Amino acid sequence: MFISVLDLFKIGIGPSSSHTLGPMTAAFDFINQIKKQKIIEATNKKLLVRCTLKGSLAFTGKGHSTDRAVALGLHGYLPINLVDKDVAAVVEQIWASDTIQLSENAKVLFSANEHIIFDKADALPQHPNAMIFDLFDNEKKILFSETYFSIGGGFICALAEIEQLQAPLKMEPSTSCKYPFDSATTMLQMADKNKLSISQMKLLNELEHLSEKELFSGMDKIWQSMQHSITKGLTTEGQLPGGLGIMRRAKALYDDLIKNPQQVNLNDWLCAYAMAVNEENAAGHMVVTAPTNGAAGVIPAVLYYFVTHENGSIEQVREFLLTASAIGGLIKHRSSISGAEVGCQGEVGSAAAMAAAALCAVKGGTAQQVENAAEIALEHHLGMTCDPVRGLVQVPCIERNGFGAIKAYTAASLALRGSGVHFMPLDNCIEAMKQTGLEMSHKYKETSLGGLAVSITEC
Repeated sequence: MFISVLDLFKIGIGPSSSHTLGPMTAAFDFINQIKKQKIIEATNKKLLVRCTLKGSLAFTGKGHSTDRAVALGLHGYLPINLVDKDVAAVVEQIWASDTIQLSENAKVLFSANEHIIFDKADALPQHPNAMIFDLFDNEKKILFSETYFSIGGGFICALAEIEQLQAPLKMEPSTSCKYPFDSATTMLQMADKNKLSISQMKLLNELEHLSEKELFSGMDKIWQSMQHSITKGLTTEGQLPGGLGIMRRAKALYDDLIKNPQQVNLNDWLCAYAMAVNEENAAGHMVVTAPTNGAAGVIPAVLYYFVTHENGSIEQVREFLLTASAIGGLIKHRSSISGAEVGCQGEVGSAAAMAAAALCAVKGGTAQQVENAAEIALEHHLGMTCDPVRGLVQVPCIERNGFGAIKAYTAASLALRGSGVHFMPLDNCIEAMKQTGLEMSHKYKETSLGGLAVSITEC
């Protein structure tokens, strides 16, 4: 199997990769399908677009801005187009409109307030994050329809594809790679046989699909975007949107660390950096899916600490990202990184495993130690629920990223002090996460129907 580092790490906007980035991409694809098929030109009737959100998207879509994402996508926006824009102003303009302009002479009716439906009836059986897009004529006849699933990390697939996917996940066939490892066991065997590190094998696999210039440029852009989220989060104050009244804390924490360096420890720095990113995510600003928006702070925090405090080089940054993506690809292939599918163990747990493995690698760990670091970090997130209060990626998500970064650093340190030989293989730990997720109640999988989400007394 092969999934590129540039696909696993994507530049997007908050607050959620599965609830924001995925739905925006699906809506964009649907409207482009209508354009390509020239359905508008084939009729003189007034046509209307409607989107029905199912499962987790229906239950927590309001708090995760899914309706905003769908409306933006239908109006032709993707996250990369919004990085330098005033998103709030764009959204206000869309909400004031009742049409989508497809071309100079073609438009369809669409009101974001009326035509995005949060359907909390039974979820579709294929996946808990589903969207049904319909194009109607004025006699309510469906002219075109497509069902999409947001499968985690901003990835989407259509109804016709999901039954054919494993995990589910779109991937290049193994024949497209020089080192086609689809398990941690195979990865270690290949590393040992070829005397290569995990990042070296991942690099050679990437170069089967991209030029070195494209790959390095893409990874450098990812790293620049991660740094931007951290520095912006560390310098911004105020209240986060959504109605919980949560105040940003990363700036105050960071300022205190700078003023009192003699009282600072590693955990303080990691929390400040991780929380800075996730406050940006909660505000709906630009972040990198790493591998998801809800877990976007873990990997940047660990990498930023390594570069800033331990003098990491750009070459080590690339090695870090390649190693992290190799581990993330295995987890996504063999289980899931979707909170709606397996709970937060699949988001922050996966991010911690990726960060631990990558940090171990850049600190000189062997392939066996890298695999051990990933297993330690993932093992100690097993069973973690996804229960965001009021459907917002704020409580417990922001602090949770700080703790995920701390666990990642600890896991890497433990693995580096060992030989790499350990009891529980990473493959088995990933399988345990998958089974735990399958047996976990839907109340704890991004629906805000259980746990912390229902433990707040509304006044």
